[in-house]
Amino acid sequence: MYFTEEHEAFRASFKFFLQKEVVPHIEKWEKTGTIERFIWKKFGEMGYLGLTTPEKYGGLDLDFFYTVIFLEELQKINSGGFAAAIWAHAYLAMTHLNEEASENLKQKYLTPSVEGDMIGCLCITEPFGGSDVAGMRSTAIRKGDSYILNGSKTFITNGVYSDYLIVAAKTDLSEKYKGISLFIVDRKSLGLSATKLDKLGWRASDTAEIAFDNVEVPLQNLLGEEGKGFPYIMQHFASERLIMAVNAHARAEYALDYTVKYMQERNAFGKPLDKFQALRHKVAEMASRIDMCKEYNYSIAKRLDDSQYVVKEASMSKLLSTKMADEVIYDALQLLGGYGYMEEYPLARLSRDSRLGPIGGGTSEILKEIIAKIVIDNKEYKPAT
Repeated sequence: MYFTEEHEAFRASFKFFLQKEVVPHIEKWEKTGTIERFIWKKFGEMGYLGLTTPEKYGGLDLDFFYTVIFLEELQKINSGGFAAAIWAHAYLAMTHLNEEASENLKQKYLTPSVEGDMIGCLCITEPFGGSDVAGMRSTAIRKGDSYILNGSKTFITNGVYSDYLIVAAKTDLSEKYKGISLFIVDRKSLGLSATKLDKLGWRASDTAEIAFDNVEVPLQNLLGEEGKGFPYIMQHFASERLIMAVNAHARAEYALDYTVKYMQERNAFGKPLDKFQALRHKVAEMASRIDMCKEYNYSIAKRLDDSQYVVKEASMSKLLSTKMADEVIYDALQLLGGYGYMEEYPLARLSRDSRLGPIGGGTSEILKEIIAKIVIDNKEYKPAT
């Protein structure tokens, strides 16, 4: 229904690429918390960083189901941190460049991003803000030919090693929703500093708290129109939440596949674990929940690919898929017994990496309120115009 032969050929080739070029380095990157730059260039050379980017900027301009495959396979190499670094660059930072940047900025930043020569990050969350985007305190006050940027951001994926930052800040302090604008800020800007954060999971990726101390941002580095930052952010949250939902069903599927193979090989009381009815029924329930979320996510991906505004559906998909993934992975670890708790088996890392799902990109609590506003209060969320 959703995948053609070309899609499946892409899946096979990307899976081979990951096993050959990425998997041999995963353990090192997980320990150091640093993804070496050479792999970004290899992704760029293969076209993987520009699947949905227009050909004009070096991309492939493919439908969204290539992205779905890309995300799914990234979740199956047991490094949520590596996957996050890649998709945060390609589908958070680059999305804003692709949609809101001027032609000059696209030539300067988007094309090198597709080629793997530059890495980007998206800076929205603040130490005192969390999911309250409109309550951000960072400011960008116009002064002559520049904006003067002050404030801080936190929990920023690629926040240490990226080459540029997409930053949201208040340009009109008298406005709440209409006073936010987006900028692209060069990493080498004076007054910009980043502190690496120590995390429970996603160990391979660099997550940072970033400070801006009177950073000068050229006027031409404004993305889109001044004051339109909030609707731009909200508009792209739908795709980010669907991405995290797809990630969730994919890592749950990976956990279940690994667990079923383990149960076939592990014997207890004279027979394989997969012959015990209680365990078989647990697996049946896990598989059913994964499939339900996966099919829903695919249907929303189709609607997004058809340019429909899916803020409600994407919020629902992330809410339920990330919860499902945490619970399925918890049960999968239990089915491995003591081995599930050991670092040499994938479930230990997978359980840590998965836990960020209900937090990042809008917490489950925030998503519930968004859904409640739509369902109960008949609130309408509309795309930026």
